[in-house]
Amino acid sequence: MTDWERVTTVCKQSPLGKRLPDALYVHCSALTQLDPWLQTVATQARSLLPHDLEVTLLKFHFSQPQISFLCYSCFDADPHPALDYSVQVNVETHQVQRRDYGQTLNPPVLHRKETFVLATYPHYATFATLTHQEEKLGLLKQSHQIGTRLNWQQRLKSYGLEIHDHALACTIAQRFPAAPCKPTIDRHRAAIHRNALSKPVRLAREAGLLPPGTSFFDYGCGRGGDITRLAKAGCVAEGWDPYYQGDTPWMQAEVVNLGYIINVIEDPQERREALLNAWQLARRVLVVAAQVLVEDANRGWLAYGDGVITSRNTFQKYYEQEELKAYIDQVLGVDAIPIALGIYLVFRESAEAEVFRASRFRSRATTPRVNTKVSRFEEYRSLLQPLMDFYTERGRLPNSEEIAAQADLQAITEQFNSIKQAFNLILKATNAAEWDGLREQRRQDWLVYLALTQFGKRPRLSELDPVTQGDLKGLFGSYKEACVAADLMLMSVGNLSLLREACQRSAVGLLYKKSLWLHCDRLEELDPLLRLYEGCGARTFGRPEGATIVRLHWKQAAITYYTPEHFDQDPHPLVRNAMKIDLKSARVYYQEYDRTENPPVLVCKDRLVSPQYPHYNKFAKLTQQEYQWGILEDTVLRERGWNLRQWQAQVRDRGACLKGHRLVWRKDLDPYQRKLLESQQRSSSPSPPKQSSNPESKLNGL
Repeated sequence: MTDWERVTTVCKQSPLGKRLPDALYVHCSALTQLDPWLQTVATQARSLLPHDLEVTLLKFHFSQPQISFLCYSCFDADPHPALDYSVQVNVETHQVQRRDYGQTLNPPVLHRKETFVLATYPHYATFATLTHQEEKLGLLKQSHQIGTRLNWQQRLKSYGLEIHDHALACTIAQRFPAAPCKPTIDRHRAAIHRNALSKPVRLAREAGLLPPGTSFFDYGCGRGGDITRLAKAGCVAEGWDPYYQGDTPWMQAEVVNLGYIINVIEDPQERREALLNAWQLARRVLVVAAQVLVEDANRGWLAYGDGVITSRNTFQKYYEQEELKAYIDQVLGVDAIPIALGIYLVFRESAEAEVFRASRFRSRATTPRVNTKVSRFEEYRSLLQPLMDFYTERGRLPNSEEIAAQADLQAITEQFNSIKQAFNLILKATNAAEWDGLREQRRQDWLVYLALTQFGKRPRLSELDPVTQGDLKGLFGSYKEACVAADLMLMSVGNLSLLREACQRSAVGLLYKKSLWLHCDRLEELDPLLRLYEGCGARTFGRPEGATIVRLHWKQAAITYYTPEHFDQDPHPLVRNAMKIDLKSARVYYQEYDRTENPPVLVCKDRLVSPQYPHYNKFAKLTQQEYQWGILEDTVLRERGWNLRQWQAQVRDRGACLKGHRLVWRKDLDPYQRKLLESQQRSSSPSPPKQSSNPESKLNGL
C-alpha cells in the first residue's frame, strides 16, 4: 500500500469531517482531532504555503496525492459561504496551484456546514438547525444542482424563501411592486462575423442534411453568412433577421436553422415564440443551437434574469445541456437529438428521426473478399454484386418487398429462382464465417441503438421506416425480441464490474489503471457493451467537436473526451481541452489547458489507433525507439503521466531531441556522455509493454 493509499483509507474511515465519494473535507479547527497520520500529511503540505495564508477547510483528495486548502472568509457569518480561493498542493511533487474565486460571479458555495466541524464548535447547533429546515423543505435535493451561488439563489427563489441569520423565511412581496426597469438589450450586436459556416449549419451539412438543391431558411440569420455560403454550395437558401434583414418574408424550407437565437432573447415568452415559429417553418428538420454552460464562464459579467448581460450589452441565456433539451422537448413536444454540445436536431417525421439516430451507432463494414474460384460465381459475379452489397449494409437477405422494389434484385431471383440460392453461390466463393460476422455486427449495431432509445421514448414498430422494420425482423425474429435483448444489455451498463472486465479484455485501445483510452475512430470496434457505455454519453450530450481521444472510466460511470493539438502531426501532442460526462449526475465538466500552464502530453499514440490508421507505422516506430532509448522506462512517471516540462526534460536527459516522429542525438551533447547513453541502450533495450501505464496525474481530474 502506498502512502497515499494509506491516507485515503484513513480518510474513508474517519468519523470526522464531510466525506464525499472522492474526498474528505475537514474544518481547520478539527484538524487536531484527526488521525495522527492525516495530521502529519496535512502539516507537511501546509508548510509549503505562506504562513499568513487564511485557510478554512482542508480537502483530502482520494484519487490523487493532493490536499486543497480552501478559504471561506465568511464561514461563520454566511449561511452558505462562497469560496474565496483554493490552493492545491501535490504532496509527492510539491507542486502548488492556486485558483481565485473572489471576482467570480458564480463561485462554489457550502451546504451542511455542521458536517465540517466538531460538535463542540461554537456555531454547530445553529448550522445543524438550518440544515434540518432545508432538508425538511427539500431544498437540498439533487445537490449537484445547487453547488454554486447562482444555482442556490435560484433554488431559494423557486421555493419563495430567503435566509436571514441562519433561519429560513418566506419572501414578502411588496403590495404594490415597482415596475422593473429592464436595461435595453442590443440583440443585433450578438451577431458574429464568420469566415465559414456556423457550427450548427456545418454539422447539419456534414450529417448529409444539406445536399445541393435543399431548401434552407435561417431564422435569425444575422449578417447572412450561412445563407451566402450555402447558396454557393447549391442550396436554395434564404434568411430573416429582425435587425439585418427585417424585410425578408418568412418561408417554409426543408431545413430551418435557429442558431444561437434563443439565448440572446431576454424575454421568456418571446424566446418560446421564436422556437415555435422556426418549427412551423421546418418541413423536414429544425436545427436548434444555444450557448451551453459547462463551467463558470460568467466571470466579470452581470447577472440578468436567467441569463447574463455581456460587456457588449447583449443578453446571453446559458443553458445546461439537459436543460436545453428539456426546453426544446417541452415547447415543441418532441424528442430532440443532440449532435454536439448545445446543438440539436428536431425531425418532422419520427421515422426519419429514428433512422438518423440509428445511423450514428452504425459501424463500418467491408464486403468479404472472394477467396475461392467458382466458375459459376465468376460468370454471374456482376449480377450478384448488388446482393453482396445489400447483405454488407443490412446484415441480412432482402425480403420480398425489398426485392420487388429493386430491379437488380429482381434480376437475381429470375436467374437463380430465389435469393437464398443466389446467396449460397456467393458463400461457395467467399468465407461464410465473414458473412456470419457481418450479421452479428449489424445485430450489435441495432442493440446499441435500441438500448439507447430507453433514455427517451422508444418508438413503436409502426413508427419505424420499412427498412428498419425489415432489419429487426430479419436479425432478431421480432421487434419484441430485439427490445428484450437490448434492455438486458442496457442493464449491464450500470454494473461497473462488468465494464471493468470488458475494458480489461478489450483488444481495442490502451488499458490503463482505471480506464480504457482509444482514438475516436476505434469506437465502433469496441465490445458492444462498451459501445453502449460510450453511447450513453454521446446520445445525451453529443461528442465534442474536435475530440480525438475518448476515455472510458470504470471506477466511476463517466466518459471523458480529449482534444489534443495536431494529433497526427505532433509526435507528442499537447492536450488542449477535456470534457468529462458524469453519467450518474448527467453533468458536464470542461477543462481548458494552456501551453504556459504545463499541459499534459500524449505518448504511445500507436496504442490509441488501429493498425490501419494512416500514420500507424510512424507512431509505432517512434514508441519503439523511445523505449529503446529509455525515455519511456520511467515507471513512476508512466504511472502518473507526463506533462510538457517533465517530458521535455526526460527527452533531453536521454541525450535526444525529436525530428518529426524520430529521435536523433542532440547536437550539443558531449561525446563522452553520448557513449555512455549508447552503452546503456545496448545493455537494457527495453521493449514496449503490452499495456502502458496510465497518464493519470494531470488528466485524472477529467
